[in-house]
Order: sequence, then structure tokens, then C-alpha cells
Amino acid sequence: MGIKMLVVDDSAFMRRIISNIAEDIDGLEVIGIARDGLDALEKIPKLKPDVITLDIEMPKLNGIETLKKIKEDYDIPVIMVSSRSDADIIIEALQIGAYDFIEKPVDINANLASIREELSSKILSLFKSKDIKKKVKATRCQKKDCSTIKAVAIAASTGGPKALVYLISRLPDEIKVPIFIVQHMPSGFTTSLALRMDNESKIKVVEAKDKMTIQKNCVYLAPGDYHMELQNGKIHLNTGEKVHGVRPAADFLFDTAAEIYKENLLGIVLTGMGKDGTLGMETIKKYNGYNIAQSEESCVVYGMPGSAVAHGVVDEILDLEGISDKLNRLIGVK
Repeated sequence: MGIKMLVVDDSAFMRRIISNIAEDIDGLEVIGIARDGLDALEKIPKLKPDVITLDIEMPKLNGIETLKKIKEDYDIPVIMVSSRSDADIIIEALQIGAYDFIEKPVDINANLASIREELSSKILSLFKSKDIKKKVKATRCQKKDCSTIKAVAIAASTGGPKALVYLISRLPDEIKVPIFIVQHMPSGFTTSLALRMDNESKIKVVEAKDKMTIQKNCVYLAPGDYHMELQNGKIHLNTGEKVHGVRPAADFLFDTAAEIYKENLLGIVLTGMGKDGTLGMETIKKYNGYNIAQSEESCVVYGMPGSAVAHGVVDEILDLEGISDKLNRLIGVK
């Protein structure tokens, strides 16, 4: 038996679409459907699914309330299914503990292939993460300390929004450097994430704009569907080809930031599937910068940090609390 999935959606059309897509993915099996949140909560203990897809807008019990109850009683990964208009709600769901989300395209029938690819990669990467962890667990990293930091570049993907809010909300009210973030997320959703971080933080957080002047004491989040690069004291956005299947890609940010800040750059790779950030961290090391990877125990998916560690470009592995403490110590204004 493969990975057992429960599909929760009040639309019979969407239940059929998601079920058909899932059944076509090798290793994935739909063991049941639920028409609303209450129906899902009744079926979970009986069916014991390995993963759940959960719609946002449902009668009786909506997606957010259903997610809260699932997280209270079960350790089951939940993938939210949303439209772009649900961006603020999706950010809330990720904060509550949703594993990830899939965006409903306007024309679902015309985008079945892309939905299938996204669902497949997100679910299968989750259940392959244990194998990745075993491969990188024995890798040893350097333990030198870093020098004066003048900028911080952060990469994140699956599980990243919750980790980012944690790190940024714990920053002091004044920092002596700019922070640049690439979070793999579609356009519109990054706008909501930037607003969430700004509301919960003491310092300014903005979604970056093209040719925006870089300032200290500010956090810049790359907008969805745009690569973010640094040049001549400004942020430059572009819609070049996707790298590792994503745009924005952290490698672009890390490469250009390393060329500018050299040994004074701190690179951080947080939870996420794939390997984005590894080559960028290699560039940071070439310029004698300092790299930190999130520990496997504190990651939702250890793909990106694990790749960087396995590649030998990480100086230190820390959990989220450790990263936060070190970050505040290095860049806080004393």
C-alpha cells in the first residue's frame, strides 16, 4: 500500500479532480473523501490517512477551523487547496501548521498537468525526506565563527513561512544590516507573507520592488515569480528562466549578495524541498562569508538544508531558536 490520502472539499468537481490526479501519481492512494470539515474529522480516525488535502471555503466547518482541530489531535501533514484570493488565509494556515498549499488555477482543466506535478512533488518529497536525512546526518561542518556581518541572505521553501515569521518577529527593534529573503511562493502570497511578518515584527518588512534602494534595518522579501538580485546598492527583479523549477530562486540572491558583501555576508538556508541555495552558498564560501543551515529536527523538509550540508558549504547547523539567537547577536545594534 502506498501513501494514503484523504481529500476534503465541498465541491464534488474538485474532489473528483484531486482524486483523479492523485490516483495517477505512483505511490499515492486516495482512501477516502470528505465533503466538509466535520465529515473529515469523523473519517480521519477510521481511515488513518498519511496526508490530507483540505479546501479553505467549506460549510459547517471551514478549512482553518478544521486544520486547527486536526493539528490538535493528529500529526498528519495537511496540504491546503486555495485560490489566489485566499492568500491571507493561506499564510494563517501555514502559521497554524499546514505542511504546504496548492493554488487552484482559474482554468483547472487546462492546468491539470501542473497541478499533478505540484501535488506529486510536495507529497512525495515529504515522505522521501527521511532518506535525505540519513544521507546527510554524518556530514560534518566547520565550526569557525563569523566576522562582522553587513548583510543577511535567507532561503526558504516548504515550511518556510512559519520559520521566517519566527525569526523575523524575534529581531530587535534596530538592526545594523539589511536582510534579504527568498521564499518559494507564488505572486500574491508573498505580499501577504510580507505583511504578516511586518505586523509581527519590530522592524520594517517589505515585499521588494525593482530598483528599490537597499537600507539597513529593513527586511526585503522577494516577490513571487521574480528573481531578486542586488547591484549598485539597489534591488533588481527579473523574470528570467526558473532555476530548480522555482522563481524566485535563492541562488541568484546569494550569488549577487556574495559579490557585494564578500566575507561580511551571512547566508541561511531554512526548511524546504529541493536544493536551491546550495550553489549560492558555495559562492558565499568562495568569498569567505558564513553559512548556517537549519537542523533536520526543526525542519518540515530537510531537502534544501540537507543539500547544502552534503555539499560541504555549511559552517554551522542550528535549530530555529539557535539561528534566531545567533542572528540577533550578530546584527543587533548594541
